[in-house]
Amino acid sequence: MLNSNSETFDSPIVPTSLLLLFLGTLGAYLYYFTESQIIWTGFISMMFFYAIIFYFGSYAASLHKTQTSTDVMLAGRSIPLFIAIFTMSATWVGGGYINGTAEYTASSGLVWVQAPWGYALSLIFGGLFFARKMRRFQFKTMLDPLEQRYGKKMTAVLFLPALCGEIFWTAAILTALGTTFGTVLGLDTRTAIVVSAAIAIAYTALGGLWAVALTDVLQLILLLLGLTLVIPFALEYVGGWDTAWATYVEKKGAAASLLPTKEALGDYYWNWWDYALLLICGGIPWQVYFQRVLSAKNENTAMWLSILAGVVCLFAAIPAIMIGVIGDVASWETLALSPPPDAASTLPHVMRYLTNPWVATIGLGAIAAAVMSSVDSSILSASSMASWNVYRPLLNPNVSTEKLSKIIKKCIWIVGVAATLMALNIGSVYELWFLCSDFVYCLLFPPLVCAFFDPKANRYGAIAGFTVAFILRFGGGDATLGLPILIEYPNIVDGVVLFPFRTLAMVSGLVSIIVVSRLTQGRLPATALRVNRD
Repeated sequence: MLNSNSETFDSPIVPTSLLLLFLGTLGAYLYYFTESQIIWTGFISMMFFYAIIFYFGSYAASLHKTQTSTDVMLAGRSIPLFIAIFTMSATWVGGGYINGTAEYTASSGLVWVQAPWGYALSLIFGGLFFARKMRRFQFKTMLDPLEQRYGKKMTAVLFLPALCGEIFWTAAILTALGTTFGTVLGLDTRTAIVVSAAIAIAYTALGGLWAVALTDVLQLILLLLGLTLVIPFALEYVGGWDTAWATYVEKKGAAASLLPTKEALGDYYWNWWDYALLLICGGIPWQVYFQRVLSAKNENTAMWLSILAGVVCLFAAIPAIMIGVIGDVASWETLALSPPPDAASTLPHVMRYLTNPWVATIGLGAIAAAVMSSVDSSILSASSMASWNVYRPLLNPNVSTEKLSKIIKKCIWIVGVAATLMALNIGSVYELWFLCSDFVYCLLFPPLVCAFFDPKANRYGAIAGFTVAFILRFGGGDATLGLPILIEYPNIVDGVVLFPFRTLAMVSGLVSIIVVSRLTQGRLPATALRVNRD
């Protein structure tokens, strides 16, 4: 028996009951006031799933009282290895990871499915070269070493690409979920995006990183089981895996291989390497990554959770690749079915039409789990940086940890709403997913590397490096954002720069930091990293 109003409010039953009331009201509205052809058994199953996830998040909040900023951001630096591996893996294996992998497997061939192994290598390299150092200095965010080396104002500038990366990432995976809901359940895409985002934002604001980490365990298990269950049913429609793979190889030719060749890539050969390096190195400078590293119990846990999560992420992509192959080779006309309207719909289309309704619903639950596990992590990461590295040093240096934790929770809603609005207005999941790492690769990777490995790096060098990288990167334009090409790089085909200008921007920024820092040592000596005291 609970003895006080405070304890009653802290109970996970109360917010979960309110959520069920909200979902019930939503269902009634959709039934009576819309003309959507919703599959109601699937809809009810998914709402039940959301209630379970929300209950777990609320339960985590009630177990771990998040009174300080360290509790909210880093779960008190007490997450054990087992849970840490799950939350790191679940964060990367999101809706964009799964839907995007199936999308490019079906549309462009396996050779262009770079993100799974690229991000897996980034986790492994991050564990080997960055994780132990980060945890040793007891930083609270990825921007802390940048603040110590380059100053508060420069760090606020570097926060912008970090924030954009997190928001774009969140928007991409929300879009993936909306597409899947629309195909499998007949639910309006915009409604699916808004409901999913609202639930993830709510339990993240309630429980901080502990809520995120504990729900990630459940979500990753559901994801792996759900996708694995879909495959045997779908394979029956394409004559088994051997037949499907043989057909795929015949159809895609050299593009059916993971290895890059001139035959498969043609003029895009160096562009392929540009993207490969972007994913490997651009997958490291993420607060969503370092938040897990910094929440680990010790240095060894920080290193191993990153390495092992990289292995898990690599294996988690296999079901999505298989579904992409199936969706590409299936004879939709022979089956009297409409083919996927676009490549981005490959995975949900296979789920709905090449399985039975119950398997499709379970598969949809897997995608929803993947999305929730990434959305909550990204919005918490962006909010942590905004509060700790921008609000605290620039606006309120003497803020208490209790008040800062409240600021973080307010930022969670702001960042979550911004990402949701973007998700309602974007197209390809995979293109936006690449764009996330694009910004951090060109603009954040060089100053982060120098902060740790160049003892002479200073603020002047960071300003020069950021400026050079910014000009060279955005001078190449961007089709996803509608930016024109301003610099006439070599090898521009059909309005697309195939020259590896992203890597050029990153390397030029890195060299600029090193050179300018040494030229200005007399005027501004470099400062060494120091241990951060919680």
